[in-house]
Amino acid sequence: MTILVSKFPTGRLAACIGLACASAWSSHAVAHGTAQDTAQPGTQPTTSATPAKPTELGKITVTAQNRTQEMQQVPIALNILTAQNIDTVAATDLSRLNLFVPGLVVDATDPTQPTYRLRGIETNDFGIGTDSAVGIYVNGVYQTRAGGALMALNDVARVEVLKGPQGTLFGRNTASGAISIITNEPTDKLEGKARIRFGEYGRRYADALLNAPMGKDMAFRLSVLDNQSNGWLRDAATGRHYGKDDEWGARAVWRWNLTPDTRVLLSWDHDRLKQPSRIDMGLIPLSRDTHQRPPFPANPANFLDPLHAPFYNDSGDGREARQLNSGTLSIDHSFGWGSLTSTTNWTGYRMSHIEDGDGTDHIVSHLDTGVLGSGHTWYQEFKLTGNNDLLDWVSGVSYYQEQARQTSLARATTDTVDTLAIHSGLPTGTPDGSVFGYFDSLLRSFGLPYRLLGDPWTESVYNHGNFKSYAAYGDVIWHLSDRLNLTTGLRYTRDQKSFDWYTPSRYAPALDHTLDQLDQAGVLALAAQLAGTTPQRLRAGLSQNLVFTDAIGQQVQRRNRWSDVSPRLVLDYKFTPDVMGYASLAKGYKAGGYNGVQVNSEFSPEKVWNLETGVKSVFPDQHLLLNASIYYYRYNNRQTLQLVPHTGGAGIPQYRVSNTNQEAKGLELEAQWHPLDDLRLGFNGTYIDSKYRHAIAASGIDISGQPVDEPKISYTLSAGFTWHGVIGGNLAFDAQYGYRGRTRCNADSIYQGKCAVPTTAFDLGEASRRTDLRLDWTSNNDRWGVGAYVNNLFNQRYVGTINNVTALLGTPYAENITPPRMWGIELRAKF
Repeated sequence: MTILVSKFPTGRLAACIGLACASAWSSHAVAHGTAQDTAQPGTQPTTSATPAKPTELGKITVTAQNRTQEMQQVPIALNILTAQNIDTVAATDLSRLNLFVPGLVVDATDPTQPTYRLRGIETNDFGIGTDSAVGIYVNGVYQTRAGGALMALNDVARVEVLKGPQGTLFGRNTASGAISIITNEPTDKLEGKARIRFGEYGRRYADALLNAPMGKDMAFRLSVLDNQSNGWLRDAATGRHYGKDDEWGARAVWRWNLTPDTRVLLSWDHDRLKQPSRIDMGLIPLSRDTHQRPPFPANPANFLDPLHAPFYNDSGDGREARQLNSGTLSIDHSFGWGSLTSTTNWTGYRMSHIEDGDGTDHIVSHLDTGVLGSGHTWYQEFKLTGNNDLLDWVSGVSYYQEQARQTSLARATTDTVDTLAIHSGLPTGTPDGSVFGYFDSLLRSFGLPYRLLGDPWTESVYNHGNFKSYAAYGDVIWHLSDRLNLTTGLRYTRDQKSFDWYTPSRYAPALDHTLDQLDQAGVLALAAQLAGTTPQRLRAGLSQNLVFTDAIGQQVQRRNRWSDVSPRLVLDYKFTPDVMGYASLAKGYKAGGYNGVQVNSEFSPEKVWNLETGVKSVFPDQHLLLNASIYYYRYNNRQTLQLVPHTGGAGIPQYRVSNTNQEAKGLELEAQWHPLDDLRLGFNGTYIDSKYRHAIAASGIDISGQPVDEPKISYTLSAGFTWHGVIGGNLAFDAQYGYRGRTRCNADSIYQGKCAVPTTAFDLGEASRRTDLRLDWTSNNDRWGVGAYVNNLFNQRYVGTINNVTALLGTPYAENITPPRMWGIELRAKF
């Protein structure tokens, strides 16, 4: 592939890169030793790219328990992803880090509507009426679903992945776990960094950083990034590129040590995303006559292989777009007995998601679906922490408010309406079963200048949500002895939600204009007579919704209040200074909610109890870290979005949320071994056996006792080696291999398009594998570096799911298709 260096983005980054370079010159005029680095525990000072030595195993500082601790002291199953881990695979967001955390799946097929799965639990609803079961936090602030749930990784110190319910420590919407992203804070060291990457498929990435002290007590940090690519797939008809990247982000942080005991942090985040719509690959072989209907019903035996089939997309304005701005004010003050922290955040966003909903460019099956949304959130938390020889405690109160608006769209044509009518056997009263085609041909045969085909047809549902949440919590670690600790925690949460639906009649101005003309000319009355009905009934029938059919023209509202008490009980014991065992019982909670396209729907809160025991150990003499945990959970009222046939039998299948109960038992293992100072080996694996305790799928199938679709086995292998004294620097090689087992099937899996589809074209739900490599050179003074990387070395590609939402049109399509192998080169400088 051609490397498009000439298209490298310069406008957005020129000023910051120049500023970073200028800092190198100005540093000669500034006394480097005027102040010591006063970074707080969450700050990661700039370090060499050389990997940690064996004696540093497990010494990473985390805040997983709202306290500053070393990771091996935390009695929670967690994985830590450092800035070096992120750079190793050239990750730009959380979805590129799946390889490092078995059991975690971040699906960014729709970057404005990402889904998170952890320990087999995910929330796949794309509306504002529900929340994720995996909470995403940036510096302790909860991120909204379509706003900041998947932003570019900008100046990140580490990512903490906490497995299992975190209701006490983090709060609601962490029923299956939490992902805490910690960014770097300003330091008292003047520094600048710049990095560029370019590679296959027109990859162009750049980021820059400037950290500047401002006198004795202040410091400022600015980071920007720009991520671009040309896309890895081309439309066979139009030549337009898909699978592109186009994201720009900035982060600014100002720190003021107001007094020796008081610190103020003010930060601003901006993220702009503007990409083509996601890739929906048609599975049915079609002629290039875009007015020819596909064979119906679709026969899986004739499916194309979506990894090699031609791609067509007729969504003229298909896109994934988002604008987000977020500001956070954090003030902490230390007392003699502890500290008080106030965190205030405001976030506002706008997003749009329009996709080709049928995977073809045929007008007779044309269907675009989408979501347009906007919202803002307000968050306030006050937290008290303290410790002494007897206990270590944290307590706090918080308030969260969100205002959100959303419009769900389905855009078709009158040709699509005919296809639906013909395939569903709708009683239209016409010889060929069509609604518009028969009369259109009659008008043509009589030479009349009216056309009924080819007109746009749009249906929509408008939602407005007002959500509030109040919480109070406390968590105490009791030091019962030098070796034994008992942790007790409790959180009270109260959620208030108000949600509106409004579904207008279908919008088809061109069609209505033609019908008005036909009515005035008396043709409509003749058509009604041929159809055996009245003109009024005929006109009304042609104005009916086919996709969103509930409560047309009515404003519907629901109000609910839910409350929950989530306790946590943990006992940990240090067998030696480097070996700790623990056992815990914890509860998780996710608020109830609503389905944005199912009028007047409501579902209950999710609640989970998790019993877990584990061991965390470091063997310094053997340079070995070993962690293990086993768990069992019972999950009630899990909210699952499932595809069901249209209630009227003649419309597009619809998504409905169903509540199920399930349980799982699992084992997780982590090993890091440094047999030599410069050799690093790692293993991270998980086993899970999850099944439904009681479940009636939205399709009506009883799947109680059957497996959930989570694979039993997932693991990651890693290896790295560093050579010193290579061209005046260090040369590091890193390799990662990830494996995720075959999807487990149940009686509803085929209809949901997850596995067991009877086709020989491809293997749906098969086990997936991926290998990433990186070779990186860093100068001895850590000021210069160059690297080369390849993701998906062996070009192993898979089909994630089949979407049957357009099965009635005869056009099921494949989605979540693995991108091909990609390589790149990186250059960086630090001053």
